[in-house]
Amino acid sequence: MVRLRIQRATWPRPALILTDTPRPDCTECDGVGGIEHDYGDYETGEYAGTDWEPCPCWTERRMVLLPLPRLPRWMRRRHRVRDPWASHGYSNEPPF
Repeated sequence: MVRLRIQRATWPRPALILTDTPRPDCTECDGVGGIEHDYGDYETGEYAGTDWEPCPCWTERRMVLLPLPRLPRWMRRRHRVRDPWASHGYSNEPPF
């Protein structure tokens, strides 16, 4: 059974896409769509990263429904990084 939903994709070009969703009652992945496996370094045994294996209840197929136009440069949002500890930010109190 396919559970479809519409998403907005931004790469490689803005578009509305139709994609499958994981089965919410899956016993293997608990509805997440995949299983994470942590692994360690062979020499030290320390944590080295996480691998992600897709679950069989979900396919990563996508189909473009509608390509969206690119916004002109002057209409794009400008993301400014705000310093929360600056006097113009959220707080001027030091963290404790």
